[in-house]
Amino acid sequence: MKIKVLTAVSAALIGSAGLALADPDEDQLVINGDLEIVTEAAAPDHLSDVMDTIYSGWRFRSDETQELEMDDFDNPGMIFVDQAMDSWASAEGSEGKSCASCHGDDPSESMAGVRAVYPKWNADAGEVRTLAMQINDCRENQMGADAYKYDSAPMAAMEALIAVQSRGMPVNVAIGGPAAETWEQGKALYYTRTGQLELSCANCHEDNYGNNIRSDHLSQGQINGFPTYRLKNAKLNTVHGRFKGCVRDTRAETYSPGSPEFVALELYVASRGNGLSVEGPSVRN
Repeated sequence: MKIKVLTAVSAALIGSAGLALADPDEDQLVINGDLEIVTEAAAPDHLSDVMDTIYSGWRFRSDETQELEMDDFDNPGMIFVDQAMDSWASAEGSEGKSCASCHGDDPSESMAGVRAVYPKWNADAGEVRTLAMQINDCRENQMGADAYKYDSAPMAAMEALIAVQSRGMPVNVAIGGPAAETWEQGKALYYTRTGQLELSCANCHEDNYGNNIRSDHLSQGQINGFPTYRLKNAKLNTVHGRFKGCVRDTRAETYSPGSPEFVALELYVASRGNGLSVEGPSVRN
């Protein structure tokens, strides 16, 4: 059962904006006519006290936006996947290596399943690493190349290329063992009110998903579809770029992409989508 609890601030905000109920539709996502994507699943155990069912953000979009993701030819995010394939094969840095030098010419073999388990604990580094962190570790320590800026276009494109290889596979982010402390930090951030509006992630994406605020149809804020091409800014967007925008919308001073706070938040939010399919690059408003 979905819990609908409005805080005083969020109720005032929503009331002034014009709230209308518009629950997720029942459409099914099939990409290229044969790749079935799970967009609805039972909530993972750690969410059982707040919701029964989790939904991909695709289920909250208009028919026109949904259709863009149903065919790779129409999906504008796939342009960046093609760009990343060029980067994959290009030698860079002091070692004269490319991604293909270590991982092979075909990322569909070496990268299958990778996106589904990130962020994840890296025992050698003694930390939780996001996919972006791992990409930069490879660039710096294997290729001798400069790191990508964390939420840059090249990083978003490379993440999209890797995500494509896991499309249709279930998100399965581990939150126990040595990752548990970081997960708890991320959970605390998710429920912490910030900014002049005193809103948390949960106020929108847990308490009010399915509601319309102005023209924005609130989803559960799942990140199984990232990187995502947003029609709003006509580019491929990273998870931390979206986090930054959300925090800024509460009129708070935001954290930086790649910061420990956003790494922890990504781990927690990713785990909320365990059971949904990897979907990136998705298309959103």
